[in-house]
Amino acid sequence: MTFEQLRVFVVVAERLHVTRAAEALNLTQSAVSVSIAKLEEQSDVKLFHRIGRGIELSEAGKIFLEEARQILARMDSARVVLQDLAREPRGRLRVYSSQTVASYWLPPRLVGLHEAFPEIDIQVTVGNTAQVAAAVGEGRADVGLVEGEVGDSTLHQQVIGQDHLVIWVRQDHPWAGCRRVEPADYDKSRWILRERGSGTRAEFERHLAQTGVALEDLTVSFELPSNEAILGAIAAGGHATALSDLALTHAPSLATVRMDGGARRFSALTHPSRHRTRAMAALFEVLGCPLQNSHQPA
Repeated sequence: MTFEQLRVFVVVAERLHVTRAAEALNLTQSAVSVSIAKLEEQSDVKLFHRIGRGIELSEAGKIFLEEARQILARMDSARVVLQDLAREPRGRLRVYSSQTVASYWLPPRLVGLHEAFPEIDIQVTVGNTAQVAAAVGEGRADVGLVEGEVGDSTLHQQVIGQDHLVIWVRQDHPWAGCRRVEPADYDKSRWILRERGSGTRAEFERHLAQTGVALEDLTVSFELPSNEAILGAIAAGGHATALSDLALTHAPSLATVRMDGGARRFSALTHPSRHRTRAMAALFEVLGCPLQNSHQPA
C-alpha cells in the first residue's frame, strides 16, 4: 500500500465516479482503476461495489475511508512541518470559511496577507459553519473562519471579529423605515432563511428562542444556501430575512432593521493537536489576533 494509492482511493470514494476522480487527480481513468484494483488485491478486501456503470462504497470501504483520510492528513502535516523549518512564512495555507465571513469580511484581509507574505499559497474554500468545523476536525483545512458558535469542543476557537445580524426587506415592505421590529410581529411577514447548518441560521434561531418566538410560528417560504441568493430574492419583494449587516455594501437598495441582541462574534477554528505553521501565524498576525497555542474554547 502506498500513499498514492490512498490518495486515489479517497478521491474516488468522495466522488463515487472514476472519471471525475481521474480529472481531479490529473490521471487517466485507467490509471485510477488500476490503482484501486491493486489496493483491493493487496488487501484482499472489496472497497467498492460496481453497480451498472456506477460505484458505491462497500461497508469495508466506508470504514477504510476514515482511516485513509487520517493517514493522508498526518502525511500533509509532516510535509508542512518540513516546509515550516525554512523559518519564513511560506507554503500552502488552507482556509475554510463560512459564507458571511468569506463574502464580506475576509477579502481585504487576504489581500493584506498576500502583500505581506507573497510566498504563502492561500487556498480558500467556502461552505456553511458546520462544513467548516468538519473540515478543520478532519484535517482538510488548517484554519476555519465562522460566525456564531461552534458546538465541537475538540476544536480551538479564537475570537477574531464581529458583525450584527439585522433584518433585511425591500424598500416597499411594511417594515422598511422602522427602527426595530418587535419579535412578536415576526409572523406578519413571509421569510426566506439560510439553510440549517449555517451560522446565520443558527444565530437567528438562537435569537428567536431568546425572544420567545418559535420558528414554526413564522411563515418560511423557502431556504437558500447563499447570502447573495437570499438578497436577490428579497429584492424581488414581499419577504424578510436575517443576514449580516456587513452585506450593506453589496445590497444598498434594500432596507435593514435592527434586531435586539444581533451582535455575534467571528471565530477562527484550529485543531489543537496539529502543528501551528508559520503561514497560520502570519494569517493571524494580519487578522490582528496572535495565534493562540492552548485549547481555549470561545
